[in-house]
Amino acid sequence: MSNSLIAELPKILEEGKREVSKILERLSSDVKIGLQTNELVLPSKDVDGIFRGQVPQIAPKYHGETFGLFGDGLFEGKPASLAPWRNRLIYGDNLLVMQALLAGDERTSLPSLRGKVDLIYIDPPFDSKADYRTNITLPGAGISQKPTIIEQFAYADTWKDGTASYLRMICPRLMLMRELLSERGSIYVHLDWHVGHYVKILMDEIFGKENFVNEIVWQRTGAHVATDSFGVNFDFIFFYSKGRAKTWNPSFTDYTPEHIATYFKKDVNGRYYRLNNPAGAGWQNHTRDFGRGEVYPPHNRHWSISQEEINRLIAADRIVFTKGGYPFVKKYMDELPGISIQSIWSDCIPPRVSKELYNYATQKPEKLLERIIKASSNDGDLVLDLFGGSGTTAAVAEKLGRRWISTDIGKPSILVQRKRFIDNEVKPFLYQSVGDYQKEAFGNANLFRRVGDLNQVVLQLYGALPLTEEQAPARNLGMIKETRTLVMADSPNKLTSARTLKRAAELKKTILGGSWNKIVVLGWNFAHDISLAAQLYKNEGVEVLVIPPDLLDKLATKKDYKGLIESKKIRFSSLQYLKVKPLRVETDGETSKLTVELENYVLLSPDNIPLDDKDKEKLREIIAKDPLALIEYWSIDPDFDGEMFRSKWQDYRENTENDGDAFHCVYSATLNVPAKKNRKVCIKAVDVFGFESVCLIEQL
Repeated sequence: MSNSLIAELPKILEEGKREVSKILERLSSDVKIGLQTNELVLPSKDVDGIFRGQVPQIAPKYHGETFGLFGDGLFEGKPASLAPWRNRLIYGDNLLVMQALLAGDERTSLPSLRGKVDLIYIDPPFDSKADYRTNITLPGAGISQKPTIIEQFAYADTWKDGTASYLRMICPRLMLMRELLSERGSIYVHLDWHVGHYVKILMDEIFGKENFVNEIVWQRTGAHVATDSFGVNFDFIFFYSKGRAKTWNPSFTDYTPEHIATYFKKDVNGRYYRLNNPAGAGWQNHTRDFGRGEVYPPHNRHWSISQEEINRLIAADRIVFTKGGYPFVKKYMDELPGISIQSIWSDCIPPRVSKELYNYATQKPEKLLERIIKASSNDGDLVLDLFGGSGTTAAVAEKLGRRWISTDIGKPSILVQRKRFIDNEVKPFLYQSVGDYQKEAFGNANLFRRVGDLNQVVLQLYGALPLTEEQAPARNLGMIKETRTLVMADSPNKLTSARTLKRAAELKKTILGGSWNKIVVLGWNFAHDISLAAQLYKNEGVEVLVIPPDLLDKLATKKDYKGLIESKKIRFSSLQYLKVKPLRVETDGETSKLTVELENYVLLSPDNIPLDDKDKEKLREIIAKDPLALIEYWSIDPDFDGEMFRSKWQDYRENTENDGDAFHCVYSATLNVPAKKNRKVCIKAVDVFGFESVCLIEQL
């Protein structure tokens, strides 16, 4: 018989403490997780295909050791703590993101945020039956995408043992969140009945029961129909502070007509007022003169206002006496802040139709986050959301003048957030990702004990003979003797990146004496820079292919993968890529008019996208008839420096201000920029599945 959850909680806490202790120890070592800066996004949504705005003055070069991208060059070479702040959208597992935030990274001008975050709000998944597929609407077709490999690992780990697994996932994360909070910081954790009160027990231990502030009940819908129980139409939000000195701004809501009718009267001038008792609890033997001589307070009460204040109120005709001669203070409704908000929130129900809706299943209303952010942060404070979802926390933080970081492991979330921030015309922000996804352990149904075991199988499926462990200790290299081809199988827990290809090019020249004709890199998941890197390293004999994302499902047993090897039916596809027509340039004096036009988008095989068979067939039809319809978002850097992509123009599906078509982007854009020779124009496109492609055009 398995242990109850109550019996498991102490073990979960101890496991979490050990894991976090190791993480914190690594912060002072040379082995740190960093953040890759994929883009500096300068929001400029397309309206008519012409960019006319003024590009912010960003330093022209970004060198790894300097910080010119954060201002006008004044901070180059200065410590990260002195560089101007940039808000951040980060893609990746939040456990790794928090390690990067705690460590800090001088390369991306990020000081350590340990003890620097003023407010954390998280809305983690809390229903083990949730469907993590993403519904995508394309012209004439709707398809449903399964999670990516990295997302599948995250969700599988979270739910493999039910609630106990969930608690093991959230426990170390909550501990790291406490490390990030400032001494006046607060955390709000949004959950429901599935796991809510188990998590509260963990939070009592992690943050201290004495720092528990509120259990907020949020009514999320007007009613929920249930056939055999009362309908559940609310969630819990647990509110804790880091310590006693928390930021707190009292919250109020407008008076309702019912409240006004009950508690207020109208004077001869038509102003509503109520009478406040000037006495408070607690006995003190003193009197006050309310204009009718000395008056003692009632038994076991004391006067709560000074004589000076009473004199001011008398002069303003604000003292009213009862028939028995007891004084009250007249308070006008238009001078009062409203009704003090209590811990049951029934006035933040999500709207059914609103401009703030972004077709994201778990999106929360802006009013809910506005209340939390106003109550527990001040202007300029740093707000962090580690399960960013649709980006509501960051969007509201921006409107309220707070700094923000939003992170999520789901590519659909990142797409929605990026479009939302551009739509809202936020200040320039960084789009980043975790630099290294390698984990300490890997397992899939106990079939592969080590990543190397899986690599060996992938190599054989490709038709390569694995090298020995002495020849390749990581057990990720193989060869095809007949064609003198070296093959590298990358880990499913990593993003195959430009760094990977650089290492592959070096291996091609050195391993086993070199003299290889080419090296093929087999990857599961790819970093933002892979498309451009693949073009750069192609001349060095490096080829990149995609491992089928559903391969792990097919490798359930040893019998399965032996059969796959013998059948030779596994297909490894080439990377997606974007084709752009030749750049058109018209120069008039000091200004150039650049016209960029997309020509084609070539997606990797539908067989290598996590879709059901019927949706794969729909996708094939779209690819054949309307391939550019797969572009979800594209942007342009008209003056690419070779290192930092600065997104200065953007268009995306659902932007109907330019062409009224919610299913297509516009595919041509004209940018008016300062005239320049030897200009490099970089175009980045993201498709509906979250795959990125980069195309570079040089203007001679």
